[in-house]
Order: sequence, then C-alpha cells, then structure tokens
Amino acid sequence: MNTQQTLGWYASLIKPEWAPPAWLFGPAWTFLYILIAISFGFIFYKYKKGQIKQKVALPFALNLIFNFIFSPIQFMLQNNILAAVDVILIWITIIWIMKVSWKKYRWVALMNIPYLVWVSFATVLQLTVTFLNW
Repeated sequence: MNTQQTLGWYASLIKPEWAPPAWLFGPAWTFLYILIAISFGFIFYKYKKGQIKQKVALPFALNLIFNFIFSPIQFMLQNNILAAVDVILIWITIIWIMKVSWKKYRWVALMNIPYLVWVSFATVLQLTVTFLNW
C-alpha cells in the first residue's frame, strides 16, 4: 500500500473534533524522540556497562518495541483495535519507566513527563477513533 492510500484511509476515519491537525504530529514526535534518545540512551549505556540490572532496562526496551510497531499496525495493517492495544502498552511502559528510574535517575523519569503527557492524549485519541469507527 502506498503512502497516498494510507493517508487517504486515515483521513477517511471519523475523528473527534478535538483531534489535533496532522501537521502537529511531526514536530511533537521530533521533540519527544530527542528526549527519548537522551533518556533511553543513558539507561541502555548504563545497562551495557553493567551498572543497572536488566529489570530496569526492560521497560525501556519494551517501550521502544511497542512504539516502533505502532505505525505499521495503525497505517499498514489499518487495525485500529490492535493500535489501541499497542498505544495502551506504550503508556503502561512509560509509567513503568518512570517508576524504575525515579529513585536513582530521577532526571530520566522527569524527562519522560512530556512523553507521558503526549501518549496519554494519544491513547485517549486512539481509543476514541477506534470507538467512532467500530
């Protein structure tokens, strides 16, 4: 499926009036990916050096996987229900990330607050779009 067909499919979905314009997603995710690269990169560096345990790095790795597969699920498979499940998993792993990093690396948890806020909004949006297009 080409990009035009994918964009046409998404544009044809019923969305709530409060859905942000499509152009906002690029800048928002660019900003968030910078924060993610810094905070997740730090954790993976510490893990590679043996300075943190696997149980601390696990939610970061799972979050990247869930984040990476969202777009193919949503736009290639065009599966709103599976995308809704995936975005909930992204949200859960962000909470987990903040919990495991709070005690020793509080700045990592704090740096992920914008990510949590955006994904909280995106989760409500995805669930709403899924419901409206059931």
